[in-house]
Amino acid sequence: MVEPFMNLYTEATDGSYIETKETALVWHHQDVDLGFGSSQAKEMLDHLESVLANEPVAIKSGQFIVKVKPQGVSKGLVAEKILTLMMEKWRQADFVLCIGDDRSDEDMFENIDDIMKRNIVVLKTPLFACTVGQKPSKARFYLDDAFGVVNILSLLADASEPAHVIELEDDLATSVSSIYISDEPPQLGNRRDEGS
Repeated sequence: MVEPFMNLYTEATDGSYIETKETALVWHHQDVDLGFGSSQAKEMLDHLESVLANEPVAIKSGQFIVKVKPQGVSKGLVAEKILTLMMEKWRQADFVLCIGDDRSDEDMFENIDDIMKRNIVVLKTPLFACTVGQKPSKARFYLDDAFGVVNILSLLADASEPAHVIELEDDLATSVSSIYISDEPPQLGNRRDEGS
């Protein structure tokens, strides 16, 4: 029901495309004229909300996207489920790092804040919710851009030396080999210290 509808907007909006994820359909318009893309996204959002009002789906707009997914499915709930399964197997996270770049990630940041209150992780487990870019967010920290994200992940991989992590690090290095990574560590800003 949703995909044919999104296809109509894709055909009418040069540069837009549909991404099929495991649990969502996402219409992207970042390569479309800003005004026209925003107008099409707003129109699509209004139509989808009207047509799907009684369906068990969540419809969200984000940074150059319109996303439709089943209700009750979110990155925050997935993170919570992973941490709960770890706890049930008597394993504990050394820390929790969640990174997102648009409004659709805000539920994840909110869930991460609640994890400590519900005893899903040990009381002193460091939790880092980071938004990409300096903007209003429920995340406590921010990274300036995607290069900052790659840098911090690279530094974390370098700090972890078990054999399986080295394999993952090699895969990461291969996947980002075309991206220049400076030798300087990323700047991880604290939103609360900056008065925001």
